[in-house]
Amino acid sequence: MYRGDMVAVARSMYRLTMVLPSLRLAYLLGHISADVTKMFVDSMGYDGSDFRVRADNGLTAGVLLAAVTTSSYLDLRRRGLDIGAVRYEDLVAQPLDMCQVFLEFCHLPQSLAEFSVRAFDVDVQRNCVLAGSVIAHFTAPELTPQIERKLNELLKKFDKMPLIGDAPGIVERTLTGSS
Repeated sequence: MYRGDMVAVARSMYRLTMVLPSLRLAYLLGHISADVTKMFVDSMGYDGSDFRVRADNGLTAGVLLAAVTTSSYLDLRRRGLDIGAVRYEDLVAQPLDMCQVFLEFCHLPQSLAEFSVRAFDVDVQRNCVLAGSVIAHFTAPELTPQIERKLNELLKKFDKMPLIGDAPGIVERTLTGSS
């Protein structure tokens, strides 16, 4: 699953840094040194040399994370794996339809679709610091034209990555209600 709106991912990641001390430390160190983003990408199993950028705003690390994971998905597709993606925005807009599509793709019983949709009504993080009610109180950074340009330059380093501001942010083999 991915979000077509990378800025939304970056803002969510920023909010998480406010309640997870180790993640907050990584964000702060990334603001000081570009070597932190390289180490971050290296730790995900990629060569981070091309992604040595200073995370000098609250959105860079989150966009980088979204780009690396989406790039990994695209790489698996290029290697021949028959996998599909589900876009978060589609799942929220049409939960029953998308659950049915997902279950069909996975060769699972359609009877699980309604049960799956009911799970959306519960914040699975409700009893911990990651609860939506907790992290929603933190204000996420704004996307300025300067930051957008910088983030798009970073995204251009990834093959076939949708840029911020391009509509719609859909990657190949995204499962849809008509898949």
